[in-house]
Amino acid sequence: MQINIAKTAGFCFGVDRAVKAVEDFIVSGERVCTLGPLIHNPIFIESLKKRGVAVVEKAEDTPENYTLVIRTHGITKDISESIKLKGLKYFDATCPFVSKIHKIVASESKEGRVILIAGDREHPEVIGIRSYCETPSFVFSCEKELEDIRKNHSFGEDTLFSIVSQTTFDAKEFKKCKKIANLLYTNVKIFDTICNATALRQEEAANLAKENDIMIVVGGRNSSNTKKLYNICREYCQTYLIEDATEVSGINFNGISSVGVTAGASTPDGIIKEVIKTMSEINENIQSVAEDQGQVNAIAESEEMSFEQALEESLNSMNNDQKVVGTVMHIAPNEIQVDIGRKQTGYIPIDEYSADPAADPAKELKVGDELNLIIMKTNDMEGTIMLSKRRYDAMKYWDNIVEANKEGTVLEGVVVEVIGKGLIVFSNGVRIFVPASLSTVPRDGRLEDMLNKTVSFTVVDIDRRRRRAVGSIKEASRLARKEAQAKFWESVEEGQKCTGTVKSLTDYGAFVDIGGVDGMIHRTELSWKRIKHPSDVVNVGDVVEVYIKALDRENKKISLGYKKIEDNPWEILKRDYPAGSVITVKIVRMTTFGAFAEIFPRMEGLIHISQIANERIEKPQDVISIGDEVQVKVLDIDFDKKRISLSMKALLPEAEKPVEEVVEEVVNEEPVTLSIDELIAKANEAEAAVEATEE
Repeated sequence: MQINIAKTAGFCFGVDRAVKAVEDFIVSGERVCTLGPLIHNPIFIESLKKRGVAVVEKAEDTPENYTLVIRTHGITKDISESIKLKGLKYFDATCPFVSKIHKIVASESKEGRVILIAGDREHPEVIGIRSYCETPSFVFSCEKELEDIRKNHSFGEDTLFSIVSQTTFDAKEFKKCKKIANLLYTNVKIFDTICNATALRQEEAANLAKENDIMIVVGGRNSSNTKKLYNICREYCQTYLIEDATEVSGINFNGISSVGVTAGASTPDGIIKEVIKTMSEINENIQSVAEDQGQVNAIAESEEMSFEQALEESLNSMNNDQKVVGTVMHIAPNEIQVDIGRKQTGYIPIDEYSADPAADPAKELKVGDELNLIIMKTNDMEGTIMLSKRRYDAMKYWDNIVEANKEGTVLEGVVVEVIGKGLIVFSNGVRIFVPASLSTVPRDGRLEDMLNKTVSFTVVDIDRRRRRAVGSIKEASRLARKEAQAKFWESVEEGQKCTGTVKSLTDYGAFVDIGGVDGMIHRTELSWKRIKHPSDVVNVGDVVEVYIKALDRENKKISLGYKKIEDNPWEILKRDYPAGSVITVKIVRMTTFGAFAEIFPRMEGLIHISQIANERIEKPQDVISIGDEVQVKVLDIDFDKKRISLSMKALLPEAEKPVEEVVEEVVNEEPVTLSIDELIAKANEAEAAVEATEE
């Protein structure tokens, strides 16, 4: 068994600095205590206690004449100021990377920015970071929680955001969170504050897990970075988390050819060395047993050789790698009997028929069918040969898998099993492992929902020695999407109508998948009326009819239109309420110059004060009140200025004109040529008008 140790295993720079500081205090004879456990490793903390190092939970509990050591995670701003005010003797072992985050959030929050922190909200490091924020701060551990922050809080469109991360946050997860942050938060600054050593340690752990049969992660179970290493490794192989060498004995190493070992940033070298030593001793015992078994096998083989000499010469040439063709003679529940042209009876155990667990030889085969097989074992004493179709198929199709990995080809297969943190996809006789992170199943989704589904995938990694392959459904989906996008941009035009599915909602609009390409419907394009949030109109998963409103081919951005022209209130007005129409309206507002009346929801017109009554009035309230329903005539519609003139007066009976107006009209009539009789009639008419005026 080969033992492969990560180069980055053990103390990181910050932890090493803090431990050495405590060691120096002990050696110099100074009394020392730590504010909380110095590191998340109970075994190491216990060893420090035996050497006189005390652990206090509060700064004020520091014993007299003791030096207080502040651990690498750092402390809150209040505790730091309290230590200084009390005049305590202290050594600040806060990791420089953590101190840098304190300065970033303090500076960013002074600019009025909301602080978003990627990490564990209960972790001392995160608690310390939040204490330096003068503005509101929020903690998220994944993409969904980052989306929920935006969804559950009423941020203004001009709100500024800054994002930092816990130094030990998962680098892969932070990369995904940055992508979603740039979509959800328009005014955002992102600081990548994951410790370089942490990112390197996680990457190396992942690579070791891909290359070894099992992984062992050494470190405290309460350590954040150790748990992250464990979660990363278990995506690729069987992984064990242990705190010390005593737990090694509980691991079964039988049949294991290689083991990868890594350790958290809080794991002392001494514990790692003890684990390796224990594993080496176990390995020696396994080898010793294997050698003894080898001798037994050699004796058995020598005995069989003497028996083989009595068989036909053709049987002597057969070996476990030999390919043969067999004819199906009989199909039993537990095996398939075949004739390979020899005197020995050939049989295929049922589990060697196919790698597909759903395969049923009773339905797929009939007597007389020919199968390509590999000889696995000969038993000359019983006169039988054990054969495998499954392994022949694997050898045949393995080259296709290798080529697919090299060329980036997309393959198809059926999900046949859920195993650990991933799926087994069966494709052309080969079982492909797809980690959950590469399956397109959401973090909170069920892998079991993928069972028996046909999926497309790419081969992202292969182990030639063990003939194992790792696939990615997510990468195949990305390639399909990329191809769809290319076709889309070749043919798309402004004004084109599309059917799409709402993928996500933000304060400013809805993102819609229109066949492999995302477009955005701005909030103002969702409805003709004013809305507070896109969810007032659409929800995630809705299928909607949209049209291409604008295209930015250079930046690959698409603006979508959703509002229908026929739903435009002004179009409704033009169609149903043209000038001259008589309609019933509701008085909704009053001004000094008139009253506004609602024609239909979202559409109002003005009844000028001069159009309310026949006689002159001082104010609209003299005749009408808010809430009154009145009949009006549509006088005019100005579509350019979006104004509607209404009149109540136009529907009232015409009032009798005052005498002064009658006289004025007669007097001011245009001169015309009249006869004597007509002139006398006119004079009499004028005289009558004057008399009426005098009366």
